[in-house]
Amino acid sequence: MIDFDRTRIDAMDKRYRAALINSLTGFKSANLVGTSDELGQTNLALISSAIHVGSAPPLIGHLMRPHTVPRHTLENILSTGEYTLNAVNQVMVEPAHASSARFSREVSEFDATGLSAQFGTTLSAPYVAESPLQVGLRLVEHHMLQSNGCVMVIGEIVELRLSEDVRADDGHLDLVALDLVAISGLDEYLTPSSLGRRSYAKAPRS
Repeated sequence: MIDFDRTRIDAMDKRYRAALINSLTGFKSANLVGTSDELGQTNLALISSAIHVGSAPPLIGHLMRPHTVPRHTLENILSTGEYTLNAVNQVMVEPAHASSARFSREVSEFDATGLSAQFGTTLSAPYVAESPLQVGLRLVEHHMLQSNGCVMVIGEIVELRLSEDVRADDGHLDLVALDLVAISGLDEYLTPSSLGRRSYAKAPRS
C-alpha cells in the first residue's frame, strides 16, 4: 500500500494528478449533453459527472468545469434553460469521445462527429438519435462551487425516451441490455456486467 499525503499529492505533475484523482471515484456513467443556443446552433458535450438528485420531483445533476473560458454547453443551458442527457453505448464510444475536442462555437459537434441530432416536441434542445436512453431536462438551479469554481447544474426531467423492453415491472432499467458504457478516470471506457439485483436490506431484529 502506497501512502500519499497532501504534500505529495500537491507536488504531483498536473496531468498525473488529474488522472489519479479522476480515477478515485470509480466507474462513472458516460453521457452526452445536447443543447442549442438561442439561434438554433447545436452543441454536444461528453460528461461523466451525472448524478441522481431526486425522484419526486425527478432531478438529475451534473458538474461542469469553471466558467473562466467559453463553455458552450453551460452557456446554452443558462440561456435557454433546456438540455438533454443521452447515454453512450458501445457503438457511440468513438464519436462521443471525439465530441470532447475543443471546437469553435460555430461548429456543431453533431456535424463534426457524425452523430445525429433529433428533436422531440417538448424541448428545443437536441437529442442524440443513436443513444438508447435519452432524457430531456429543464434547468431548475445552478451553483458555482466556492471550493474550485466548478458549476453544479440541476435539471428537472420533463421527457424520457427509451426502449420499452428494458424496463422491469418495478421500473428498474436494464442498463446492460442497453449496452451502455462506463468511464474510468478521464479516458478509459468499460462495459459493465450485472451481478444480479438484491432485495431491500433490513437490519436483523434483536
